[in-house]
Amino acid sequence: MFFFRRNKQGLSEKESEVNYRNTLMQKEHYGTTPKGEAVDQYTMENENGLEVKIITFGGRITSLKAPDKNGDLKDIVLGFDSLSEYINENPYFGAIIGRFGNRIAGGKFSLDGRQYELARNNGENHLHGGKKGFDNVVWIAEENGHSQNSLKLSYLSKHMEEGYPGNLEVSVTYTLQQDNILEVNYEATTDQQTIINLTQHSYFNLSGNFSEEILDHEVQINADEFLPVNESLIPTGDFKKVDGSAFDFRKPKKVGLEIEAEDEQLKLAKGYDHCWIINNSQDGVRFAASAHDPNSGRLLEVYTTELGMQFYTGNSLDGSLSQKGGEGNFGKRSGFCFETQHFPDSPSQEKFPSVVLKPGEVFSSKTFFKFSVK
Repeated sequence: MFFFRRNKQGLSEKESEVNYRNTLMQKEHYGTTPKGEAVDQYTMENENGLEVKIITFGGRITSLKAPDKNGDLKDIVLGFDSLSEYINENPYFGAIIGRFGNRIAGGKFSLDGRQYELARNNGENHLHGGKKGFDNVVWIAEENGHSQNSLKLSYLSKHMEEGYPGNLEVSVTYTLQQDNILEVNYEATTDQQTIINLTQHSYFNLSGNFSEEILDHEVQINADEFLPVNESLIPTGDFKKVDGSAFDFRKPKKVGLEIEAEDEQLKLAKGYDHCWIINNSQDGVRFAASAHDPNSGRLLEVYTTELGMQFYTGNSLDGSLSQKGGEGNFGKRSGFCFETQHFPDSPSQEKFPSVVLKPGEVFSSKTFFKFSVK
């Protein structure tokens, strides 16, 4: 499904220049880390008014304003007002996640007969790249001179950083298209065999009101199976059919419809925090999921090349973090995540596809977030 890339490839150079002449990217200083590193914020806006703000600390999306059915723009991603809040411990608001997104059991994995020890920052498990994951570093930014609405972020993760082998060169490119697509392209190379699993960790609330829960959002997930987990949210290794369960989102349904059902998996995660196996992996870019807020009319659709998607309903948000503008706190289930990725704990799961990256290979992954109303 490449219909949503038509205006990027189908316009002449002159037409492209006209489209972008009033939507130049803006750059501003956002803050300085305790180590003295300057952090910048880039703002991209298209002709429809869709606006995305990204900071170089963690490659985080700090704001994403999208129109509702009446054309009113509101911010629909959870986040903060200041760099210090992003530097303090937080639930990965808007961040690029790596080297390995999601959990690795026991904080260790084996590769080429050698065992590697990682930080155990989620109980006994490793989560989202460790204590200094990609969410917690300053990326080098490069504006795309052709489109003016494309931002390439690069980072060199050095050998044994957070316990991972190999010097890993990573780039993540955000491109805001004129048809309200936010395209996220990931690429990486290594000089030594390693593992990799990258994702984007924005929390969405399509109502634009962060004091509201997302339980009335209607979600659809293009998956016949999901990965059940144990008590520490590590996949059991099984592939479970969604048929007849609270995990069946093949047709749109409200998030809150069955989130409190008598289901062991829901109790273990205190809601949804599982990886769905997106259908038709051989098709490359394909529809993965959608979310619709009936009140605002906002619709988010996700397309990806990835094998899976973690659907997380903000179960651990506890009201301790302040909303932007000081309008309140982020309460439980005030946002949801669609984290396209490879499967959690893949290095330790024989049944799961490999996440190994070798020298000479290029890791490549694409995800598209499409915003509209209905």
